[in-house]
Amino acid sequence: MTRARVDKYISVFNIGLQNTFVYRWNYFLRALFGLIPLAGTVFLWSAVFKERGHGLHGYDYGSMIYYYLLTILVSNLVTPTEDEWQIAADIREGQINALLTKPMSYLAYRFSIFLSGRLVYTFVTLPPIGLIFLYFHNYIIPPDDPMIYLYAFISTLMAAFIQFFITYSLAMMAFWILEISTVVFIVYSFEYFLGGQMFPIDIMPAGIQAVMKWMPFYYELFCPVAIFLERLRGPALFQALAIQTGWLFLTWAAARGMWRRGLSHYQAVGG
Repeated sequence: MTRARVDKYISVFNIGLQNTFVYRWNYFLRALFGLIPLAGTVFLWSAVFKERGHGLHGYDYGSMIYYYLLTILVSNLVTPTEDEWQIAADIREGQINALLTKPMSYLAYRFSIFLSGRLVYTFVTLPPIGLIFLYFHNYIIPPDDPMIYLYAFISTLMAAFIQFFITYSLAMMAFWILEISTVVFIVYSFEYFLGGQMFPIDIMPAGIQAVMKWMPFYYELFCPVAIFLERLRGPALFQALAIQTGWLFLTWAAARGMWRRGLSHYQAVGG
């Protein structure tokens, strides 16, 4: 029974892989042009450090560039690509009706498609990202401790799951409202600002950092990058991994809860 269930989702993964690979050039161009803001970031921080004449909270120009290179890499590895719009379309257009009659979890079904999409997206976007890393190779200082790679990998994996579960929960709003774009863009704005894409979280005042460490956004991108840069060490590292694990289970529970409530509403109104 367990093998049959696993095979079922492997089939979904393979179908998602084939469908996603059709759009490989879209992904490549998106990744390529997505690197353009890096040029602006390089000029911005060059001007900042030139004006200050010294470092900023432990960052110098080189480590700041290295930080942004890692955020680009991790973002491409973990961020869902249009999953919320596809899920919302399934709900809005009634396509989930066909899935409700099958012995299949919709969450697991969408997660299988998410994994296939991440695999293709990573495969297609790594070459341009690799070229950028090669260009800035003088600023790249890999960790010496092999355990750092393991901790960063675990944190990156959890970051991907957290982002997916949040995306899934947002898409569940389609059970109640016709257009979810406003809600999605509001949440994504918080993610961009509080997740470390705009600036490193640890350059903020200590009090603000203390609050942000309890928010899920901190663990969607910044946490794995900070671990790899060894800016989270010792007890702080293990505390971050523990809180990230907590958010992983909370977002998973939220995703399941939103599906159950949304499905009850959907069936009640005759969807």
